[in-house]
Amino acid sequence: MPCVETVTADALHRDCFCVAVDPEAVREQVNGLLASEGAPRRLTDAHAHLFAALPVFVPEHTIGQMEAAVRALSAAVATTGFVDAALAWAPPIAHHDPGSPSGLLGFDFHLGPEGPRLIEINTNPGGLLLNALLAKAQRLCLPSLSVPAASPETEQLAIDVLLDEWRAQGEHAADAQVAIVDEAPEQQYLYAEFMLFKRALEARGHRTAICDPADLSYVDGALRLGETRIGWVYNRLTDFALAAPTSHALRSAYLAGNVALTPHPRAHALWADKRNLSLLGDRRFLAQAGLSQEVQALLAEVIPSTVLVTADNREQLWATRRDWFFKPAGGFGSRASYRGDKLTHKTWAQMEGQAYVAQAVVPPSERHTGRDATPLKVDLRCYAYRGQALFYAARLYQGQTTNFRTAGGGFAPVLTLVNT
Repeated sequence: MPCVETVTADALHRDCFCVAVDPEAVREQVNGLLASEGAPRRLTDAHAHLFAALPVFVPEHTIGQMEAAVRALSAAVATTGFVDAALAWAPPIAHHDPGSPSGLLGFDFHLGPEGPRLIEINTNPGGLLLNALLAKAQRLCLPSLSVPAASPETEQLAIDVLLDEWRAQGEHAADAQVAIVDEAPEQQYLYAEFMLFKRALEARGHRTAICDPADLSYVDGALRLGETRIGWVYNRLTDFALAAPTSHALRSAYLAGNVALTPHPRAHALWADKRNLSLLGDRRFLAQAGLSQEVQALLAEVIPSTVLVTADNREQLWATRRDWFFKPAGGFGSRASYRGDKLTHKTWAQMEGQAYVAQAVVPPSERHTGRDATPLKVDLRCYAYRGQALFYAARLYQGQTTNFRTAGGGFAPVLTLVNT
């Protein structure tokens, strides 16, 4: 353990193995909650690496940099110039403005020696309530030097976000019900979190169901689950444009203004389409959009170079592929994303004609889990709403992208190193 007078995050990640949480105990707590709610599923062996035992330490000034970046991004996304540019490559449904800004957002960062770098933005970021449980279960490491980078009221804040979004989209029938919607929800890896949201919404007086979009119908101007009218939807679908046949009822009700939906297709188009990073990191574009020099400089620094993959630059990008990470414009969960040095000729050929971006490689920081263990990579997620950071969580993993298959990995609590 390094001397506390010279402690740094890097030193702690290399030498500090103080266990912050008992992953098995947290899993059992989640299973107890699921059982009490009558959930049909429990966490199983497939969730063995859902939670990590060790915390991630983040210097206070780095937290400040990420919060400044979130505020700057919110200012940029609100400009007319950005909205027009982003909607130009968005699906038609994104032009429908339901009246609310975005819903909960997840800003994913890699932390390097030069500061945090934004890797991507998500509009339906999973894990918030599971990480809130993790934060409550942690034993504070180095209490004289660190504090939890999380609010004890995270669950309430998360529900406040949903309610704020729904209210902004207009009034709906007082007897209407909330639906948490995803494809085959009981088969989703984070199904337990759906149950946590259901419990929290019902504690606030909102009857709530979890369902597949195919279970919904749109009849006589009302979205229904069976005979029950649905007025509000918490959308966990990865069908971001509601284009699938199973989403037809939800799409119809949304476009008619007969259901409040968060996150909605417009939010995904403005925030999560990875092509947008090519605009948000471009100082010339930001200047034309009317952003201040301070915002221009901050976003140009925090967003790695991101370019659209086109017929004109494919040859050059292939030649320099080791410098790039390739991501589908509308991708999620790292699917169909490729680190350039792992990209094959066959895959590169299959990508031709698809909407991809190339993002400059930003190596993640590392967290050691033992003296002789292979260090794990670290991604840091900032959950935020309306430009305000609400919660921080880390993900520890090995491989090209984040996953829950790494021994010792999974969601990890974040501790802020004060005065560093």
